[in-house]
Amino acid sequence: MAAKEAPTGSESGVLAPAATGVFDFICVQGGDADSIFGNAGIEPDCVGNPTFNLSLNTYCGMFEEAARQTRNDNFGLWFGHQFRPQDLGMLGYAAVSSPTVGSALENLVKLFHFHQQGSFMQLRSTDDGLFRLEYQINDGRIIQRRQDAELSLGMFANIFRECYGNNWGAEEIHFEHPKPEDWSDHGQAFNAPVYFGQETNAILFKPSDLDGRMPQSDLRLLSIVQTCLAELGNARVENGGFADQVRNAARSRLPDGYPSLEGIADHLRISTASLQRRLSDENVTYKDLVEDIRHELAFMYLDQRHLSLSEIGFLLGYSELSAFSRAFRRWTGTSPRAYRDQKSGA
Repeated sequence: MAAKEAPTGSESGVLAPAATGVFDFICVQGGDADSIFGNAGIEPDCVGNPTFNLSLNTYCGMFEEAARQTRNDNFGLWFGHQFRPQDLGMLGYAAVSSPTVGSALENLVKLFHFHQQGSFMQLRSTDDGLFRLEYQINDGRIIQRRQDAELSLGMFANIFRECYGNNWGAEEIHFEHPKPEDWSDHGQAFNAPVYFGQETNAILFKPSDLDGRMPQSDLRLLSIVQTCLAELGNARVENGGFADQVRNAARSRLPDGYPSLEGIADHLRISTASLQRRLSDENVTYKDLVEDIRHELAFMYLDQRHLSLSEIGFLLGYSELSAFSRAFRRWTGTSPRAYRDQKSGA
């Protein structure tokens, strides 16, 4: 079988765990999974590989073909409905290991471009007091995308259900595509009113839904998968310089405290002298590099309003909140609490 899985050049891609379980699901629905995978040029063994990047066009086409061959027009809807967030790979673990539903969605949005390219996602409030989690493929070369939209919103809805249980329902569900023939299934799957022909695909929900604590919250795991996703995303764009390798290695170790120069050199399998010399060649010192990482991450974490200041200090490798506060005041001239209050309009 000719392998066409990986995107090339500027082609949009999606990490293979997004198709976890689809081979068996096709079989359960009465389809010929070998034929569908073969026509798409996807090796079944690649599906679920956490670092393998599929062509997004091929991925969407596979689900459209599965719907046609199984004669289940709502194939994507029901596939997404049964899809566990953890099966989404690193992106899914970033969501379920977040402290709250709100921070899970914020991490989902901020990390999504590492997981899937040629797509748009955002979380925003509306004038009527609801929140919208919006998703849309913006790669104009991908025309058939209905199955992807329905399975994707199903996957995202299951992040809420990870916290609130299987009976959780949104206030509304919006799809950009026209109303399908078997549209009554959608209300049942989402336990919510569903509207078609909308501006974008979206889950609308109450602000209070953001407050639930995720049952599998794990800040250490969250930090690891954030770093791994970023490394994977950067690798698809460019190899990067030596300083980038050091940054990624140091970032992943911050929750364990300040990452020592010796520890990073050992991880990269070079001497400390060689590490310092190579950083010097890129006009950066190790101390400044770690400081810059903490600086950048501090603003990202402070924007995640459900993370406490103590949790942020932990994620940045500070032993005490007071140490984080002093560093933040050195960077900005204000305290992290005052900065957060100002951002929220308090």
